[in-house]
Amino acid sequence: MPWRRTGDPYAIWLSEIMLQQTRVAAAEPYYRKFLALFPTVEALAAAPGQDVLTAWAGLGYYTRARNLHKAAKEVAARGSFPRDYDAIRALSGVGNYTAAAIASIAFGLPHAALDGNVMRVLSRVTCEPGDIQAKPTRDRLRALAQELLDPAQPGNFNQAMMELGATVCLPKEPACGSCPIATSCAARQQARQREFPVKLGRKQQVAIEETLLIIEQGESILVWQRPIGLGRMAGFWELPEASQTPKAKLGVELGVVRHTITFHNYTFRILRASIRRVPEGFKWMNRGELATVPVSTILRKALVLT
Repeated sequence: MPWRRTGDPYAIWLSEIMLQQTRVAAAEPYYRKFLALFPTVEALAAAPGQDVLTAWAGLGYYTRARNLHKAAKEVAARGSFPRDYDAIRALSGVGNYTAAAIASIAFGLPHAALDGNVMRVLSRVTCEPGDIQAKPTRDRLRALAQELLDPAQPGNFNQAMMELGATVCLPKEPACGSCPIATSCAARQQARQREFPVKLGRKQQVAIEETLLIIEQGESILVWQRPIGLGRMAGFWELPEASQTPKAKLGVELGVVRHTITFHNYTFRILRASIRRVPEGFKWMNRGELATVPVSTILRKALVLT
């Protein structure tokens, strides 16, 4: 992984933000592209917000991109990347885990990084009975991680723990036979691996169905932009929903696009349509122009059907 071969705190920070709730395989091409476009924190700070969102489009959880951009401006204003945990933690969008990861990997500071993978490993090693979502449980696991941390190699230790959870101590089918700490794992000894971590009160999955329209005029497509500054998808361009354009004449169905955000499972029917008069708030945008602005994942998936 490219972020394992750098000591640049900016590149390490970028990787940690991108890997939040995102698989390595999905994040890696975005990481390479992002660094090519914004090779330094100063370059990112100077970039227009729309360019940052366009580069991030498709990776999801767009608040990460906005906070990354805001924090880059904070770093540029102070003249250098902060080198201590508290100052790193104070950057916009940086929580306890990310601050500990940057501090340990980039600067060799003795702070244990506790992400979902590490919590899963530790909860199995100790047969932690508490709900993994509860603060007291997380506090216990964080204290344990700090106790186990190798102060001489904190960055290597944290990365090893993260990758142990990501590649061996898997959520559903842990590869205990190849685990280097299997003999120290209480859950393994008791054949209870699948009972941990404990998760109580899981949210019910919500199914949502909507109809989106592909309305074309030559090489242009009718789209609308979410209000800038409002909501998690602020500033992104979308296809019109059937309910937004009640006077549109519906045509053939092109296919179905499915998308999941947290516990919401979306099913979008994509229909061709035509319209005589463009409603207020919509505009025609050339397909080439769509490649240069932030567009939603749904819009990108729908265009593949055309």
